[in-house]
Amino acid sequence: MRIYPVILSGGSGTRLWPLSRAALPKQLQKLVSDHTMLQETILRLANWPELMAPLIVCGNEHRFLVAEQLREIEIEPNGILLEPEGRNTAPAVAAAAYYLQQQDPEALMLVLPADHVINDVAAFHAAVLRAAHAAQNGALATFGIVPSSPETGYGYIRRGASLAKYEGCYSVDRFVEKPDHATATSFVAEGGYDWNSGMFLFQAARYLEELQTLQPKIAINCQQAVQKDYRDLDFCRLEEQSFINCPSISIDYAVMEHTQHAVVVPADIGWSDVGSWSALWEVQAAQTSNKDGNVLRGDVYTDKVRNSLVRAESRIVAVIGVEDLVVVETADAVLVTHKNEVQRVKQVVEHLHHHGRSEHVNHTRVYRPWGYYEGIDAGERFQVKRITVKPGGKLSLQMHHHRAEHWVVVSGTARITCGDEIKLLSENESTYIPIGSNHRLENPGKLPLHIIEVQSGSYLGEDDIVRFEDIYQRT
Repeated sequence: MRIYPVILSGGSGTRLWPLSRAALPKQLQKLVSDHTMLQETILRLANWPELMAPLIVCGNEHRFLVAEQLREIEIEPNGILLEPEGRNTAPAVAAAAYYLQQQDPEALMLVLPADHVINDVAAFHAAVLRAAHAAQNGALATFGIVPSSPETGYGYIRRGASLAKYEGCYSVDRFVEKPDHATATSFVAEGGYDWNSGMFLFQAARYLEELQTLQPKIAINCQQAVQKDYRDLDFCRLEEQSFINCPSISIDYAVMEHTQHAVVVPADIGWSDVGSWSALWEVQAAQTSNKDGNVLRGDVYTDKVRNSLVRAESRIVAVIGVEDLVVVETADAVLVTHKNEVQRVKQVVEHLHHHGRSEHVNHTRVYRPWGYYEGIDAGERFQVKRITVKPGGKLSLQMHHHRAEHWVVVSGTARITCGDEIKLLSENESTYIPIGSNHRLENPGKLPLHIIEVQSGSYLGEDDIVRFEDIYQRT
């Protein structure tokens, strides 16, 4: 039995704004432990003899973050597939299936979102083995989470008959959309309903057979996208136009709700998709000994506060005399909401997008393959950034049409190209980059390089960068 984990690391996690943003979504953040959610997803699969190296599917904009997080936990992936554009889960899984079939025609795929919490790994392992037995015989298995409450934020699966030939598996009677509270309460009281986890296990070939029948446009375009894929550093880029031609549709709508071969494996595994701030509070409140039911992180002061989540990222946050609140502070935004209203957070993101704001896209710290930069100050015709370059990191050879730059080395060693001149700068030394000059910043040392950059000019947007050479192939 060879099971290939396929980790889906797309999405922007809008309901966890302001922490989760398009450039740094929740799966790439440390929400519940000292590892990111992507890292937790991969680490919980370690030392399973049935599992092969994981295959990661992610977007182009997150590729270097994903690769770096894999390196941090010393995981060598089967591959990192880059989607040219998000098209939901059915095309993503189809591309992964065609990719794996090239390696192993009998591959079993364990499809897992990168942003789930699973506390009982042993029970999860047992559920995977039950699903794998059914999948080896042609079933398309989904994992149903035994409900602990009448949750309205999840879809449900109604179990059919128990399948004698597959221990612990049931036929699927029907999939149910997210219900209202009264309906969800009746589901839990009646029994036989599970939360729809969005996790699956099936043969790659079997999934593709169903897809060719039910969604032939996805099947043919994903096949072409994989046949025409190409290498980019350590990544595999799916051919752009073929993949973009796929309809944007979930695997549930495309296949699982229509196939005659679906089975559900009920699993009581301490699962959460951490789809909202209240869900994160529930996960962390169960892990903490705070007598008032509070989940606190960062520089936080509380007085007479109960059953609340308070998270401070950049400064002290004081909360007094409240219950059932979510308070999240970042360097450029603050969210305060009742726990019962957290589903409305995504409307804030829609408002920001509609008004051309950037707080839903980037944090003040913006990660790049060479390190990161942080906005410190900005005003009329100027802005100030703190730039950190990893050892061996090298920014692109570039120029700006509308701004000049002043660089001051705070610590480390900088190799600076400006026009035809190349020079080394150390701590407390500085240089000037005129408008229109070709320039590059590198860290040739073994320690991180920290500099302060002052930009001045008529236009300071990030799109005023013309790249000539780039070791990360972003030209």
